[in-house]
Amino acid sequence: MATIFNESAIAAEPAVNGAARQHLLTKDRVSGTRILLDRLTLRPGGEARLAVPAQGLAWFQILEGEAALAQDTHRATLTDAHVAFLPPGYTATVTSQSGGVLLYGEIPDAASLDPRITKSPPAFRVVDCTREPVLDSEHDARKRIYLVTPKLFGTKAVKGEMIIYPPGTSAANHHHVGAEHFMYVLRGRGTVYANEKPFAVRKGDVIYYPDLERHYLEAVSDEELVFAEYFAPGEFKTVWVDDSEICTWKPTGRDIRGQAPAREIKAHSSADVLSPGDV
Repeated sequence: MATIFNESAIAAEPAVNGAARQHLLTKDRVSGTRILLDRLTLRPGGEARLAVPAQGLAWFQILEGEAALAQDTHRATLTDAHVAFLPPGYTATVTSQSGGVLLYGEIPDAASLDPRITKSPPAFRVVDCTREPVLDSEHDARKRIYLVTPKLFGTKAVKGEMIIYPPGTSAANHHHVGAEHFMYVLRGRGTVYANEKPFAVRKGDVIYYPDLERHYLEAVSDEELVFAEYFAPGEFKTVWVDDSEICTWKPTGRDIRGQAPAREIKAHSSADVLSPGDV
């Protein structure tokens, strides 16, 4: 059954160096999960140390404020437009002068999902998601922006995307075969259905689905619902209750700001098991 909770229900560890950490997805909370998820709050001037396991990988996105990432060979100033991908064995310090909040995901044994990581580990990279192409659903008003993909980050161990539901929008009932995943509600309110059972969701909610669980969402009638979702591994099969509702995602030729995107992605079906080459 889906695990659903709000980040406000999770106590933070005592702050160290101006940084507090909430462990959202853990093996104790979700038995058997391969994905660990933390929320890091940096006070003004605060700092936190990030360390990725030797066979793992990690990523984070800024939820609020700003942060700077410092490592021997990398320096990056980040805002809520950015997603940073951290390769196996990567260590760095993240700081914030004015304060910031990060959503940090990690797969400690990512090599078990993508054996290529061991011989040819992916590289550190930062993506500006406001420059990524927006895709439209052919069946409804949903929009998709990819955050973590094989094309962007060089691994099939994880895939991430941001989905935008305009007010009153709902999607088709479906389940995934071969991947677990979670959603994190960035803003808005709605209802999530897990095996047809409804749960109200709001900003800061974490929704974790095990493999094979049917689910779908709908936004409230007067508010946009936006969430980030991540899958491990990043390639899997999706099965719909009604095959006529299988969705094709179509390019819009623009980014979220309405300008030409940094790259192009062709139309592709959600029925595809393998990621298209341009994704």
